[in-house]
Amino acid sequence: MVVNVRSLGLSGLSGYEVNVECFLSGGLPAFDVVGLPDAAVREARERVRAAVKNCGAKFPVSRITVNLAPADRRKEGTVYDLPIALGLLCAAEEIRTLPENAAFIGELSLSGLLRPVTGVLPMALHAARCGIKQLYVPLANAAEATLADGVEVYGVESLGQLLLHLQGDVPLSPAGKWTPSSTDLPTAPDFADVMGQENVKRSLEIAAAGGHNILLIGSPGSGKSMLARRLPSILPDMTREESLQTTEVYSVAGMTDPRWPLITQRPFRSPHHTASPVSLSGGGSVPRPGEISLAHNGILFLDELPEFDKSALETLRQPLEDGILTITRVSGSLTLPSRFMLVCAMNPCRCGWYGHPSGRCTCSQAQVENYMRRISGPLLDRIDMHVEVPSVEYEAMRRREAPESSAAIRARVNSAREIQTRRFSGTAVSCNAYMTPAMIGRYCALDEHGERLMQNAFDRLGLTGRSHDRILRMARTIADLEGSEHIETVHLAEAIQYRSNNILK
Repeated sequence: MVVNVRSLGLSGLSGYEVNVECFLSGGLPAFDVVGLPDAAVREARERVRAAVKNCGAKFPVSRITVNLAPADRRKEGTVYDLPIALGLLCAAEEIRTLPENAAFIGELSLSGLLRPVTGVLPMALHAARCGIKQLYVPLANAAEATLADGVEVYGVESLGQLLLHLQGDVPLSPAGKWTPSSTDLPTAPDFADVMGQENVKRSLEIAAAGGHNILLIGSPGSGKSMLARRLPSILPDMTREESLQTTEVYSVAGMTDPRWPLITQRPFRSPHHTASPVSLSGGGSVPRPGEISLAHNGILFLDELPEFDKSALETLRQPLEDGILTITRVSGSLTLPSRFMLVCAMNPCRCGWYGHPSGRCTCSQAQVENYMRRISGPLLDRIDMHVEVPSVEYEAMRRREAPESSAAIRARVNSAREIQTRRFSGTAVSCNAYMTPAMIGRYCALDEHGERLMQNAFDRLGLTGRSHDRILRMARTIADLEGSEHIETVHLAEAIQYRSNNILK
């Protein structure tokens, strides 16, 4: 007798259906798992055997063959333990027929308890798309699975509990749909803590309003890292679609919180400067998301930018342009989303005091140039805003007036983003930073004075075609913050100044 149990697998960030076929036949007792299983799937034999015996059921003594279809697709992880156990018990007539349109996923412990698995949200979303009506998952994954609409989720604590449910003795209740509570949200650092630096705050407001990349350059103690870490507090709210996209990445990486499974705040990733190219881009023997994809719909903050390995920094170039990252390994190819704001901070030289009024810099001009050359021109060209962060003056530290709070800045950012949402409605573009060339021609038209100013800047600063377009996108964002329908000369002039930093020349 062949029993077919529906389950789900994971390929990159996408779920797919897997049919677990169990067959009992005569002959010497054996337990074979076929269908391109990896080591973790093959080891399910021993976990299933112990779990079935420890839950009080009878393990079949016969030749067992389990096929994971489609058989030409590699199966990874421990997600198939539960469907294999149910298939064997059903084939041995220990339990009745399994419910129709139901799928099962979960890892079994030797005692029969179900342990959580990774990638539940992508699998639940695929289950809803392929017509599965009931999804049985480990109890710790139930809240995450309920984020998928159109499928009834059952959180299961143990194999024995599930058998009682399937036999009708002790029915399980479907898990309630998880909804976030605003009272449980962590509080981000506030811009009200920052004394002075009004010009830098203005540049960060523009970056947040348009989704622009930004580089902060200044001496030690000027507040670069402090300012960058407060940027999430003024970013616009995540849409439901953005939250699900980001949560899928974190689910596959095994980084979701069972108590708060949906990512509702934009991620802020800050890898150390010793990070390798693989840790940034993702990969490994089984490709997994790296820091670039974990920052999807949020911020990737690179502090001490010149100290990063050059090959690691160069992995940013393609994701910054395309919004996706493709990893190719012998075991397969994986395409990951990578639409993020790049925020960088650096000192102007190795000692950190080049250009400081105190004259404390001990670097020669050649040393300064060598330090700057650690960052490639193509990468700098992809960073919209190059902002100098001056040292804080003593008067600003006396706290005579309370600085503007993040809430006030965020209100202006949200207003500008609402304008962009209406402007790009019906397209894949979400903010000004991602405008296509056709959109730039349509929404960033300049008047005669603006054209002359742009031409002078293009010739004087040696701009490229890419930097030309990025200036126009910034000018459009500045106009949106001012509530202006057209880009005025003053908006364009402010955008140009963010590309004319003398330290980088």
